Amino acid sequence: MSGRGRGVGLGGQRRGAGGRETCICPKCGYETPHIRGVPCIQQKCPKCGSPLIGK
Repeated sequence: MSGRGRGVGLGGQRRGAGGRETCICPKCGYETPHIRGVPCIQQKCPKCGSPLIGK
């Protein structure tokens, strides 16, 4: 039996710890820098109160 297909592979590019650099309000367009460790969706827009999304 060969060892192919049984290990963790050869690697490749790793994913980052977050991914977004900016959080944006889908309603009014307000933008703010992403805070590392805090998902954009957990932040509220200071202008209209909507949850922010990652851009």
